[in-house]
Amino acid sequence: MSSPAAVPSAASAADPLGYAFAMGGAILFSSKSILIKLAYAEGAPTETLLALRMLVALPVYVVIFFVLLRRQPELKTKLTPRLVLPAMATGILGYYVSSYLDFAALNYITAQYGRLVLFTYPFFVVLFGALFFREKFDWRIVPGMLVAYGGIVLIFGWSFLDQPDGLLHGTLLVLTAAVTFAFYQLFAKGRMRQMGAGLFTCIGMSTAALLAIAQSMVIGGPDAFVHLPHMVWVYGLGSGVFATVLPSFLMNAAIARIGPRANSSTAAFGPIVTIAFAVVFLSEPFTVFHAVGTALVILGSVMFSHAERRERNRQV
Repeated sequence: MSSPAAVPSAASAADPLGYAFAMGGAILFSSKSILIKLAYAEGAPTETLLALRMLVALPVYVVIFFVLLRRQPELKTKLTPRLVLPAMATGILGYYVSSYLDFAALNYITAQYGRLVLFTYPFFVVLFGALFFREKFDWRIVPGMLVAYGGIVLIFGWSFLDQPDGLLHGTLLVLTAAVTFAFYQLFAKGRMRQMGAGLFTCIGMSTAALLAIAQSMVIGGPDAFVHLPHMVWVYGLGSGVFATVLPSFLMNAAIARIGPRANSSTAAFGPIVTIAFAVVFLSEPFTVFHAVGTALVILGSVMFSHAERRERNRQV
């Protein structure tokens, strides 16, 4: 797993290949909800799809785990219950609970709407950081939050008038996914400081993967994966390869070449790609209300990011 450069040079900041990696990762990440919705159309249960995704991710992170230990033997001293158990719990929160809620929400809401709601999780990171982790709250981020949630309310209102069935339930599920992922981000910072990002990610992802696979087998029985339609395997494993593993490596490569801040500047590209995919491959509606609501969410997120970045730079 690549280690990101702490401060990218001017040359790396303008690196077209680095930005290509970032954009490629954003595009692939954005395909996840599309693949899940296509699998649902084939009758696949939520638990099975999450397990199929994890079947791909698990061996990758297990291999990375042992490679890390081989290249950095000193990491073995971090494998104590005091450090490993909190890392496992944090991984379950972020990679299992949040993912399951996100997957479950797509049974009730459109892929594009779900992506926009989930896109607002950084707001919760700042809010919960101030409430529970003694981090400073900068009131200058509030306008961006209000603008973004105004866009979500607009799309929710139109959807409620057009097709209300399951909308509130799906919205609550994906909003809870955003909340749990925000808590994951806050807890993960401490875990990464203690044991390193690579080791923490491998332990957290592997634990979540084993739990997801076990859940699917308990609910569906020992032959949970035997009688699945061919296309469910294609979509489920595809979400693991093309919407999980590959984009994670592309994002790491982008961070290594252009730095985390430049990489994060492409974040708003993700929901736009999801919307395009949803309209083309799922025939989801895209009205003027969707257009205005999406623009407000992205504008609010950009405003929020700029305000949060100014506050962070002021503290340095």
